[in-house]
Amino acid sequence: MVVVSVTLYLLQVVSVIMAGHLSELSLSGASMATSFTNVTGFSLLAGFSGGLETLCGQTYGAGQYKKFGSYTYCAIISLIVISIPVSVIWTFMDRLLIAVGIDSEISTVACKYAIWLVPALFAFAVLQPLIRYFQTQSLIYPILVSTCAALCFHIPLCWALVYKWELGNIGGALSIGVSYWLNVIFLVLYMVFSSSCEKTRGLYWDDIFSSINKFFRFAFPSAVMICLEWWIYELVILLSGLLPDPKLQTSVLSICLATTTLHYYLQYGIGAAGSTRISNELGAGNPQAAQGVVQVVLIMSLVEVVTVSLILFFCRHIFGYAFSSEKRVVDYVDELAPLMCLTIIMEGLQAVLSGQFPITPD
Repeated sequence: MVVVSVTLYLLQVVSVIMAGHLSELSLSGASMATSFTNVTGFSLLAGFSGGLETLCGQTYGAGQYKKFGSYTYCAIISLIVISIPVSVIWTFMDRLLIAVGIDSEISTVACKYAIWLVPALFAFAVLQPLIRYFQTQSLIYPILVSTCAALCFHIPLCWALVYKWELGNIGGALSIGVSYWLNVIFLVLYMVFSSSCEKTRGLYWDDIFSSINKFFRFAFPSAVMICLEWWIYELVILLSGLLPDPKLQTSVLSICLATTTLHYYLQYGIGAAGSTRISNELGAGNPQAAQGVVQVVLIMSLVEVVTVSLILFFCRHIFGYAFSSEKRVVDYVDELAPLMCLTIIMEGLQAVLSGQFPITPD
């Protein structure tokens, strides 16, 4: 789950890196668009689908396979509906950003990037529930293979669209959508044809619509928790467009926050694995086993955050070159590296703890 979570986020990071080596304006525009779309779309969908970790985890542990499938399909339908108004907002992003005082050049580039991210939004609406579907059954291998394959495909595709076919920022955004949809297609095919999903893939329309209320009862608080945490980071990048040198400030802050967010997903993967085991054990009536999982997860998390923060601190002088070849950008990243290390430690522990307290559904 660590590899799955990090790999999914790397799709966005790779596109920003490719765009960042075009120009400073390109990096700031792609970063601004990524932040805006994360705040208004991707974080919302990820938050709502988080409710499945409790619902599906415990129904699977209790052997209620019909409900398990119904919750998954209910989540997919609900998230696709939510994506429609979100995609409309993205098409008017430039007007919204300019209205709050963001630089017009950055706003225009960001809007074009966001419009080409719309296909990725709808793919994400299907992908997130599917990942929870496999995760809560402990079927990690299919999502591990699909996400890694998508990343391996995404890197050359993004490079070709951005540089070879000279689509620029648009190519970076388009490649994310293609990679997400390939991921979805692989998981759907596995779900349909694999015998390991035979008990949980049943489609019962009446049960799906009757599950909507219970799904949103768990999905809404999950979305609030994840969105508020995610928005804190992304709003910093959006507000950086109001600073005296918006191109530099937006570029540097996007590098720092992309790094801490990438690490967050590493810790989120540990937490997701722990949350799945806890839900399964509680659903099967084994609270002592669930308590043991929490202790193991906390030890793993603490060791990991200390190790990563030390590596980043000692590599701070060259780290910025991964995102940009502009020396002033790299030097500024060097100055902010100690704060990044502190953030990684605090945010990592929080990411793990937030997923370790599943509630038993009625």
